[in-house]
Amino acid sequence: MAENPWRGEVEIVIDGTARKARLTLGALAELEETLGAGSLVELVARFEEGRFSARDVMAVLAAGLRAGGWPGDAARLASAEIAGGVPAAVAAAGRLLARAFAGGADGSEGGAGGRASAA
Repeated sequence: MAENPWRGEVEIVIDGTARKARLTLGALAELEETLGAGSLVELVARFEEGRFSARDVMAVLAAGLRAGGWPGDAARLASAEIAGGVPAAVAAAGRLLARAFAGGADGSEGGAGGRASAA
């Protein structure tokens, strides 16, 4: 199952099964509420500046996985095995945020033209 960065997809292997995750507008709204972020720009800034928490990473992954069709929730994700461990989880969360705003492969092209203008 290959990810499609132009759709904002990121592949994450959960309990040995490859899953697609992506951040839809609904998933982004859920993240704002769940994480108490004042705005999407604030949430992205936390990741860009390395000020994110494990809770932030879990929330981004859970929202992205659900938007990609995964039937689980945050509690299930917390007990799941993520291939590559914590480093892979952090990288996947960062890619999800980048692709949600860029509309292309990790912000290289397309999309809204910048993170701040996309929120």
